[in-house]
Amino acid sequence: MAGSIDEESQCCCNNNNNGVLPFSSTPMPLLKSEKEEKKQLDQAMSLQSFLGLQDLFSQNIWRAAVAELIGTAAFVFCIDVIVISSLESQATMPNLVLACLIAVIVPILVIATFPISGGHVNPLVTFCAFLLGLVSLSKALIYILAQCLGAILGALALKAVVSSAIESKFSLGGCTVTVVAPGPNGPIITGLGTGQALWLEIICGFVFLFASVWMAFDGRQVRALGRVTVCVIIGIVLGVLVFASTTVTAARGYGGAGFNPARCLGPAVVRGGHLWDGHWVFWVGPGVASVAFVLYVKVIPREHFHEIERVSK
Repeated sequence: MAGSIDEESQCCCNNNNNGVLPFSSTPMPLLKSEKEEKKQLDQAMSLQSFLGLQDLFSQNIWRAAVAELIGTAAFVFCIDVIVISSLESQATMPNLVLACLIAVIVPILVIATFPISGGHVNPLVTFCAFLLGLVSLSKALIYILAQCLGAILGALALKAVVSSAIESKFSLGGCTVTVVAPGPNGPIITGLGTGQALWLEIICGFVFLFASVWMAFDGRQVRALGRVTVCVIIGIVLGVLVFASTTVTAARGYGGAGFNPARCLGPAVVRGGHLWDGHWVFWVGPGVASVAFVLYVKVIPREHFHEIERVSK
């Protein structure tokens, strides 16, 4: 083979008077206009990827949105039933019962929707995925719209099966910051201050993303642990945070951290009333938590420290 390569080289040199190979391995430098065109093309492709307008016309995206709608409807119905049941049963520690049941039902719903839509079932998760560049703006908006509609359907389904007394007593299991109850000398307002409730949403939302959701976003951990294990971890973390947020305050009238703006929106739309008081907390808190988590991800290198140490050795 070496001989044939030498003969071909000599042939090429003899056919060229200057003894230079006809095809240079060094690429020609781009002209200024070509550089500008390439830069504009890259910017256009980046903007197109960011907006994802093609997702608006993708049947697969809309099918996934249907899964998000049904999954969120089932989530809201189940969670609100769990809230009402745990309180109505007059258990010694209803918040512990609530947390344990949430830790069971959440993995089931995530596993059910994961193959179709990725198992977001939560505007907090979708917004975080958008900020990280995992989904386009169009896909994120479609998902969040589907989740909100699903939450309203779930609350309507619950309203259809409970009595008016239960609906009034537990406000359809909705997210509450304060509750107004009749008293001997006028209405009595019990609950939590909006500032404290907002900080709980931010802190619990960040911990939820950091301790569980990031595993689902990281393909390496999904492959190492398995999809079911990751979903179970998400449920356990969420259950622990629900227990913590309802226990650390011990404030009657405060329903605990919402974690899911759509789940708070559904009962608020269907039931209304005091569920709108401080409702913005359940949207702003998760939004701030998502931004804080994305800043953390951008600052911390993707490589794990133990991997860096192993390579350096």
